[in-house]
Amino acid sequence: YFQISFDLAEYTADVDGVGTLRLLDAVKTCGLINSVKFYQASTSELYGKVQEIPQKETTPFYPRSPYGAAKLYAYWIVVNFREAYNLFAVNGILFNHESPRRGANFVTRKISRSVAKIYLGQLECFSLGNLDAKRDWGHAKDYVE
Repeated sequence: YFQISFDLAEYTADVDGVGTLRLLDAVKTCGLINSVKFYQASTSELYGKVQEIPQKETTPFYPRSPYGAAKLYAYWIVVNFREAYNLFAVNGILFNHESPRRGANFVTRKISRSVAKIYLGQLECFSLGNLDAKRDWGHAKDYVE
């Protein structure tokens, strides 16, 4: 998401930022303020250029991509609707997590798919980027039900 958001910046803003506004506005327009619980799945990309380690809820946001900036808009529009309309609306700031739905363009899927291809004789080797990078990983079920 990070890199491709530079190539598709307007689309990213429309889907990840304004898309959240459209959903919230639909809740309001349809008179569902008192019956809907709205959860916006956000991202650690809000923090972008890391100001402190580890990050916590009080760490300042500093997004460094169109994706991070769009999610920052979504974060604040959720806060605004919660405060303006007393809507049950919350943001979850999710860090790296895996699930069977994880896209093939992510490193864990690249590794697992490449290992399978090596096993099947379809690939001899593969390369990865920064092997010194450190990430805390979870599973999607650790974040939401």
